[in-house]
Amino acid sequence: QVQLVESGGGLVQAGGSLRLSCAASGSIRGFYIMAWYRQAPGNQRELVARINSNGVSDHADSVKGRFTISRDNAKKAIYLQMNSLKPEDTAVYYCNMQQGLRLQYEYWGQGTQVTVSS
Repeated sequence: QVQLVESGGGLVQAGGSLRLSCAASGSIRGFYIMAWYRQAPGNQRELVARINSNGVSDHADSVKGRFTISRDNAKKAIYLQMNSLKPEDTAVYYCNMQQGLRLQYEYWGQGTQVTVSS
């Protein structure tokens, strides 16, 4: 089992910045992918950014140039630096991990609220 704990959400004005953290603990072995998803009210959960245990990352088009995902392998942690925040970034942000030979094991954090005021 893997536990994911997010932190760093909050209320910020448009144009501001926030940094989200996600710490993983438990049985973590081999190749894995960690990611940030978000879900706004009435919307489906969407992928924001992901990074694998080799350090390869990608970002959704809607956040490219504004958000940056990074990792600390030793701490089994990922971060999401969010700059130039917009009201449409308001959502609950979830940390996600997939691991296993076929990435068949999937875990979610409890989510952290990010609210961007105009």
